[in-house]
Amino acid sequence: MTGDEHELTSSQCRELLAGGVLGRVAFCTGDGPRILPVNYTVVDDAVVFRTSAYGALAAHDWRSPLAFEVDAVDHVAQVGWSVLAIGAGERVADADVLERIRIAGDPRPWPTGSRPLYVRLEWRELTGRVVGAEDDVLPPRRGQD
Repeated sequence: MTGDEHELTSSQCRELLAGGVLGRVAFCTGDGPRILPVNYTVVDDAVVFRTSAYGALAAHDWRSPLAFEVDAVDHVAQVGWSVLAIGAGERVADADVLERIRIAGDPRPWPTGSRPLYVRLEWRELTGRVVGAEDDVLPPRRGQD
């Protein structure tokens, strides 16, 4: 059963974003846009993920913004939600910030290989949408039965 589409509140967006472990980061390169799946964590008002020091993302022009998306979809019921974070990305090198990230929940990349570069995307915009009745689509809120 399909439903109407509507916007999520910023607190709903943050809760859904913080509840995930896999999302997609979008960025522009000299050869055009790229989207990569990454494991992530949320620390304060930022998405943090790790990547290869030699991949396309490591060569990203850090003056241009990043976009990050997480979602959940039920294809059969044709319902779901999506959250989009947009903001500046930065390489994290400060030892104190890295320690804070590790304590908060170090993102653990699923692919094999070295992923030593930590990237922090502090969002300036956090938006989301849901298609279908919220009770049927969204997970129960933390602290509720």
